[in-house]
Order: sequence, then C-alpha cells, then structure tokens
Amino acid sequence: MQFQWYPGHMTKAKRMMQENIKLIDIVIELVDARIPFGSRNPDIDQLAQNKSRLILLNKTDLADSRKTELWEQYFRDRGFFVGKVNSQKGTGVKAVQGIVMEACREKIERDRKRGIKNRPIRAMIAGIPNVGKSTFINSLAGKACTKTGNKPGVTKGKQWIKLNKNIELLDTPGILWPKFEDQTVGLHLALIGSIKEEILNQEEMAMELIPFLVKEYPGILAARYRVEEEKNTLKILEQIAANRNCKEKGNQLDYEKAAHILLEEYRNGKLGKITLEVPADFEG
Repeated sequence: MQFQWYPGHMTKAKRMMQENIKLIDIVIELVDARIPFGSRNPDIDQLAQNKSRLILLNKTDLADSRKTELWEQYFRDRGFFVGKVNSQKGTGVKAVQGIVMEACREKIERDRKRGIKNRPIRAMIAGIPNVGKSTFINSLAGKACTKTGNKPGVTKGKQWIKLNKNIELLDTPGILWPKFEDQTVGLHLALIGSIKEEILNQEEMAMELIPFLVKEYPGILAARYRVEEEKNTLKILEQIAANRNCKEKGNQLDYEKAAHILLEEYRNGKLGKITLEVPADFEG
C-alpha cells in the first residue's frame, strides 16, 4: 500500500508557526500514544529549537502501558519533558500546568533576576491532524478560560487563552502534517484512523494488522473473534467474516465488512490496549 498526504495548507501552517515561535516560551507537542513516533512532525524539532519542550502522550487509555513507559523514557533521554493524558476523559490534563511550570523554571528564574515578575508563561500547542489537539485545548482551558485578545506585537487575529495568572496559551498556530518517507509510518497512521478512509483499502490494512496482533498480542484475536491464530492471515480474516456473519449477496463471505469491523474495534479499544510502535523500531 502507498500512503500519501495531500496537505495543501502545510506550508501555511509551518509559516504561521515560524512567525509565532518567537513569542513562545514552551512548545507542547501532542502525539498519539499508540504511535508516538509516527504521529510527530519532525519539522517541530527544528522550528522549536531553544524552546522548552513538552511531549504529551495522548489517548493513553488505548495504548499498551508497558510500551508507553518505554516511550516516556525515550523522549526524556532526548531532553523532552513528558506527560500522559487522555483528553477525552480529562485524565492527566490537570497535571500539565505543573509540568509546564517545571519545564520553564530556568526562564522564570532568569526573569526574576532581571526584575521581571508575574509575566505568564506562553505556550503553543502543536500536533498533527486527529491527534486530539482541540479536545485537549478545551479540556485544559475548561469553561473558565478567558480570551485575552490581541497583545501588542502580536499579529492581529491571534487569540491568547489565559489559563491562569501563570500560563497563557496561543490558540492556535495551525496544524502541521506528518511527513513519512517510511511507509510503515503511513500504515500506522492509517490503522489508527488518521488518514481518510475513502482512499484506503480496508482489507489490505486488516491483512497488515492481523499478523502484527498475532505476533505482539497473541490470544487477542482468538478471544474476540474465535479464530485460530496459527492459520494464515487470509484464513483468519475469513474466520472473522464467518464468525461475525459478514455476508454478501449469494451468501458469500464479505471480507471488506470483516476488515472494517476489525479496524473499528481496534481503534475503539475493544481489542484491548495496543501500541503499534516501540522506540527500538526507530533506533540505529
């Protein structure tokens, strides 16, 4: 399968981020905990040089907690502050403000020595499409947030959200799209539902997911769909179709429907907590 993005406004988002970055103390990057590497845009590292950095692993409720720990360590080893959140339910969101203050402690100390007191930390949130950025911003800001309007020196139209007296959030610098030279990254984005369904072949995606699950999470498919995991991939998909009564006209098995069920149930967490990437895949 070949995966492609068609991001007409990628350049615009990148330019917007470049313009805003000089106003910012910390860049908060939201990634999907199921594919922490694949759901990043590598441009952010270059754009956010010399800024405090916070990686938030979102949707941790859907991810394998053992692998999430490996990713936390991976990012910490590379100089990032790290947090875990589930924006949908609000889990871990309250802790983010504390991590931001910790990440900017040196900056606050520098300000204090220069006689600058009570200047709020300014944060920018970055993330690729469908990573949950809007939900996270709403969850973090809550109903009590006040938009402070345009600041002097800030291009007209940019909105700042005052979280509290200590932190202001830039809403919002536009969306950066992932770049993938590696087709595996494209596959992973497709499997979690970040690429439009219409341009993808569901059966082919299911045929990629099945052997991964059999190898990394043995027993999950057998328990959910009563399949024999030692069979080949096509046979397993056939068994899912038969056991879920996926039929076409003429009583033929409907592989497409079976594939759709498998992918949806994976994305919704019905197969359990499953992470598609580990740091070792991207080292060396």
